[in-house]
Amino acid sequence: MREVGYTIVENFMDVAQLAEFRARVAPLLGHHRGRNTFEGRTTERIYTLVARGKVFEDIASDPRLLAILGAFLKPNFLLSASHAICIYPGEIEQSLHTDDSFYLVPRPRPALAVSVIGAVDAFTKENGGTVVLPGSHRWSADELGAFREGRMPKEKIPKPLPLAMPEGAIAVFPGTLVHGAGANRSQAPRLGYTNQYCEPWLRTQENFYLAIPRERVAAMAPALQSLLGYSITPPFLGMVTASHPAKVLDPNWTPAIERQAVE
Repeated sequence: MREVGYTIVENFMDVAQLAEFRARVAPLLGHHRGRNTFEGRTTERIYTLVARGKVFEDIASDPRLLAILGAFLKPNFLLSASHAICIYPGEIEQSLHTDDSFYLVPRPRPALAVSVIGAVDAFTKENGGTVVLPGSHRWSADELGAFREGRMPKEKIPKPLPLAMPEGAIAVFPGTLVHGAGANRSQAPRLGYTNQYCEPWLRTQENFYLAIPRERVAAMAPALQSLLGYSITPPFLGMVTASHPAKVLDPNWTPAIERQAVE
């Protein structure tokens, strides 16, 4: 990841998890195509995936993955986005982009976010497998700007690399890496997902506090609760009226502002 900007972990999801993933996602597909060319006019995205079944909770908080993320992000890092992506035949290639460009800290810099893209169906060059520009994670702001504006000399642009991954594999890469979904020139949909993580002091892309009911979070594993923001980043980021945010998952807990009002 530090050298070329990504790594692939095969057999991340086992056969049972892949079957459960497909079964849980199937009823949610067939209703909403993308709203713009970035989402994909012939692509479906199921947002807040982490809250839609136990299998999605498990893959988002898998200890093997958290160990990789912990090498790049500070303790108590957060889940920033979680959604399934189904790219249908005929979809054009997505524009190349970075996943943490909305964090306005000048490049070059360490990644403030790390992305995971999982292959539920095998990723190929023909079916919309993710395309990356190896080494682009180290570009400066000027270099990235030159690339986006078409000013970068062709000889300095890395050759686009379609990631070929078997089903069950994941690609993990820093949010500074230039990448994008490929065109689906095959005859079948390509199902995958992305979970993205960020430093604990940053705002997440998805507002999971509002998207996931509190009672649903209370039933999740502590590691996942922490990823969703029910944790403290020292000295006190994330507190709820001077209390640890995990306390709000107790049905008998009331915030200090209500207790003080009664008193």
